[in-house]
Amino acid sequence: MSKDFKSFEELECWKACREVRIYIANIVKKYPHDEKFSLVNNMLRSARSTTHNIAEGYGRFHYKENIQFCRVSRGSLYELRDQIICSLDEGFIENGEYTKSLELITKATALLNGYINYLKRRFTTNE
Repeated sequence: MSKDFKSFEELECWKACREVRIYIANIVKKYPHDEKFSLVNNMLRSARSTTHNIAEGYGRFHYKENIQFCRVSRGSLYELRDQIICSLDEGFIENGEYTKSLELITKATALLNGYINYLKRRFTTNE
């Protein structure tokens, strides 16, 4: 847990992942019904995993655990990126939705990488 933040909701990386999660939840509503239990389910789980893991990592008492949960969150962002590519390839989304999705995912990934680096710098010098 970081001493500089009172709650995970203050983290810019969590806010960016939340924006990704909300955007994905909205675009999958128009996917074909037969994708509900395959691609849609996988996309929702990936998107939710991004915020869930940041929150869980934040609640851990050691920065190394926090970093590990952030890495899982980052992995979910990459998984979601592939699912967005798949969605475009299969005609479920338009180019604009594809571009917006990748922009949001890229921003969230960059902020998450920054938070991971912050945790490494902030706490490895104090061990």
